[in-house]
Amino acid sequence: MSEFLTPERTVYDSGVQFLRPKSLDEFIGQENVKKKLSLALEAAKMRGEVLDHVLLAGPPGLGKTTLAHIIASELQTNIHVTSGPVLVKQGDMAAILTSLERGDVLFIDEIHRLNKAVEELLYSAIEDFQIDIMIGKGPSAKSIRIDIQPFTLVGATTRSGLLSSPLRSRFGIILELDFYTVKELKEIIKRAASLMDVEIEDSAAEMIAKRSRGTPRIAIRLTKRVRDMLTVVKADRINTDIVLKTMEVLNIDAEGLDEFDRKILKTIIEIYRGGPVGLNALAASLGVEADTLSEVYEPYLLQAGFLARTPRGRVATEKAYKHLKYEVPENRLF
Repeated sequence: MSEFLTPERTVYDSGVQFLRPKSLDEFIGQENVKKKLSLALEAAKMRGEVLDHVLLAGPPGLGKTTLAHIIASELQTNIHVTSGPVLVKQGDMAAILTSLERGDVLFIDEIHRLNKAVEELLYSAIEDFQIDIMIGKGPSAKSIRIDIQPFTLVGATTRSGLLSSPLRSRFGIILELDFYTVKELKEIIKRAASLMDVEIEDSAAEMIAKRSRGTPRIAIRLTKRVRDMLTVVKADRINTDIVLKTMEVLNIDAEGLDEFDRKILKTIIEIYRGGPVGLNALAASLGVEADTLSEVYEPYLLQAGFLARTPRGRVATEKAYKHLKYEVPENRLF
């Protein structure tokens, strides 16, 4: 996949902090999530209590990190940021937990990747605001209980199915983020352009939005590249011609597919006669890991209707045939 279309963070996402919304009012899209979160925040503030623990789940690039920062901002408290993979030992987690002040937000990205021992230490911290630490080794080792300040844990995950039941059940607020509509992405793009002090035509913003795979991170990334083209051609505003020139350079088509997306669909159609084909076989044909194919490449192809999963494997849809200008086979059931 093109580095411009991956929903994961890349070097092309640096320097975009000033584009992030600072409040729920500024946050575009995810209306159901915002309603639930707004209610919980307002109730916690009115009662003078610490906000219940929050789990943010959904594909990468949809705003989970931004929402975590907004939660801290709305509560007017500090946010401590870490991620599951870097918390290797219980001591790593204990050091963070004992440094928290009352009402602080602890944001753990990729929380599904927590070490099991670290996760178990977190249980009592979440429920009772206490942690048990073992001092010493062997028969003389003893457990010491330490009280910690009440805090709000905000966990983010792209794979909520990998969360253990004990951890998931300890979150009082579980919010599922979904892909954005073209209309929502269009507003995000127009806001970003304004903050970058660039004028953009409505039709140009919509053109970028349609190629953004339902993902704000990609929308912002593409808008920055379109701004580069604007600078190079010395135009005064972003119009559809400038967007098209940029997308041609990036090799992104009208549906937001790049060269590797098209290769996936062509492989299914040409080599496997449209499918069904198993994940491992398809991954081997493409020269990528099966996990990479299913987690990075497939979600948008499925969401956009180019690919379907069946009990027997992946199938290229009628939309895929037509988009790539293949003749749709007769008597084929999609």
